[in-house]
Amino acid sequence: MQNLFDLTGKTALVTGASRGIGAEIALLLAAHGARVLLVSRKLDGLSQVAEMIVKAGHRAEPLVANIGDIASIDALFQSLDASKTELNILVNNAAANPYFGPMLDMGLEAFEKTIDVNVRGYWYMVQQAAKRMKPGASVINVASVNGARPAPMQGVYSFSKAAIISMTQVWARELAELGIRVNAILPGLTDTKFASALTQNPAVLKSVLSIVPMQRIAKPSEIAPIALYLASDASSYVTGASHAVDGGYLA
Repeated sequence: MQNLFDLTGKTALVTGASRGIGAEIALLLAAHGARVLLVSRKLDGLSQVAEMIVKAGHRAEPLVANIGDIASIDALFQSLDASKTELNILVNNAAANPYFGPMLDMGLEAFEKTIDVNVRGYWYMVQQAAKRMKPGASVINVASVNGARPAPMQGVYSFSKAAIISMTQVWARELAELGIRVNAILPGLTDTKFASALTQNPAVLKSVLSIVPMQRIAKPSEIAPIALYLASDASSYVTGASHAVDGGYLA
């Protein structure tokens, strides 16, 4: 029987891969045969993830790039072109959420950083990847349940994630004729450093868990399998869809 989850011979680029959800996605894609390009702003965390993948007998390469900086993205793809790397899978996972509070008090710098990474960066990464991809490729945008149901004190982050959901649908329609699928993942509250402002605040955590049917937060490893599905031939007729992994929060 054909293994629909076999990624042997494919190259995947995962942004925000130094920890959390991005690292778990990279580890799982590598375990299923993909050569994984790990991308983040700093090399230290990437090197640790790459070492874990290589020690397990798989392939990984750390690459430094800032998804909030267009010049940095250009340099990233220029390096892939120079090495004649064929990209089969893109996982847009890097994100910014520098401000927690009411939008009335939010500074312009924090607003711009959020949009530069979460919206402009995602759009530009897909554009540059798609220009180089062949039929059968898959793009996976990591959004958030906040994109479907805005969270208190996370207004700009929430609507930036809503933009990713809409962007995913637009890209899916435009790229279908090229044989490229585009889907989104909507994680619920997950135990990561990125979400520590929520998970380590007892009052906030209690409030969130009160509306999560499964009454707990996710582990990053529980988000990664949907990325494997979307990256693989198992989802060959799936595009433009948003997949919630949220313990029932959006139900």
